[in-house]
Amino acid sequence: MGFLYFFSFPDFNLYSTPLLVLVLQGLIFSGLLLIRYRKKRNISDVLLGIILLITCYHRTTYTIGFMGWYDTFRNTKINYYLVNLTLFMAPLLYFYVKSVTTSDFKFTKKGYYHFIPGVLYFLFKMVVLAYDSTLPGFSDTQNGYLVVNLQWKYVEPILTILTICQMLLYLAFTFQLYYLYRSNIQHFFSNTYKLELNWIRSFLYIYSFLFIYEIMQTVINLSITELSWKQKWWEQFFSALAIIYIGIKGYFTDTIKLTKLNYGNSSAIFHNSTLQSEIANPKKDNETKIKSPDIVIKKEQLETFIENKKPYLDPDLNLVEFSKKLNMTRAELSEVINEGFALNFNDFINQYRVDAVKQMLTDGKHQQLSLLGIAYECGFNSKATFNRVFKKMTQTSPTEYLKSTSNQTLLK
Repeated sequence: MGFLYFFSFPDFNLYSTPLLVLVLQGLIFSGLLLIRYRKKRNISDVLLGIILLITCYHRTTYTIGFMGWYDTFRNTKINYYLVNLTLFMAPLLYFYVKSVTTSDFKFTKKGYYHFIPGVLYFLFKMVVLAYDSTLPGFSDTQNGYLVVNLQWKYVEPILTILTICQMLLYLAFTFQLYYLYRSNIQHFFSNTYKLELNWIRSFLYIYSFLFIYEIMQTVINLSITELSWKQKWWEQFFSALAIIYIGIKGYFTDTIKLTKLNYGNSSAIFHNSTLQSEIANPKKDNETKIKSPDIVIKKEQLETFIENKKPYLDPDLNLVEFSKKLNMTRAELSEVINEGFALNFNDFINQYRVDAVKQMLTDGKHQQLSLLGIAYECGFNSKATFNRVFKKMTQTSPTEYLKSTSNQTLLK
């Protein structure tokens, strides 16, 4: 009977099997990311690999629990080695997003300060293990004196409050970082679809959902009713599903575009105070602001160049390269566009592209080319960007605009 009792582990059932399968796949993607880091040295790969690794690691208690570990090994000491690493997760999320939205990102020594709380808690767990292991009867019990009378009674409640506050703070900064990036690229690139990194937004939404779900579960468990292991299983299952999605998208999505882009002499072009002030006031009132003679001259120079050279037809046009063609600095060109036209660079260039599309439709080019083909001819590089920009600037979709143009032609 003892022999059969010992081999009752592992129990592959409805609760343990999904967690085990999903977590193992997550570990594979974590390993792939870390291997790719060794080859390409992209800091974002190692950060996401560690995030996945910790997320998988946090599923261990419930995975082995539903497999029958705690029932089979009554005096197991595994709880001493399963350390809550949530204090590491919040700064890791922040630095991962920063690594893929900042062109010159480097992990400095100051970055390690963010992980001090996590290190202190890890050391505390090791002290608890070292002390409890010296007490008589330690081998006959699952949890020793310090675990019961110090860790669970005092430290864990404090840790719960600390991790909630920490995650709220870091998520706020991380969302701010991402949306600042989304705003910034409008000032430097004429086509931003491939740079918008919608994957990062999904990544942040997923971890925010898991965080909120965990808080709700904790509140219900402490103040309403004590939840069973099976009721708490859903959080583990959702987390395991997130591991697979994040692993697949994180590995196959190119998140290092910014490191390949040319920003001229301004390597730290994002997150500087000058740019933030531009973003805070992207459009200035042309009627109330008196433009300097220099701005007026450069504005006329810019308009003449665009009419003659049609640079907007280049889908890869960006502020730095365009400023070189005009023999202006990046700052000068940005000032002319912001103050002279009350537009950011993206809207300024796309305005010409939309006008070019409208002209081609008027000329009947849609009889030889599709709408998307016309969009590509006029400098757009994706259907999504074309539809969004066209509707933004004309208050109608390209298809609706074509129909209205065709109807007007028939009436004539």
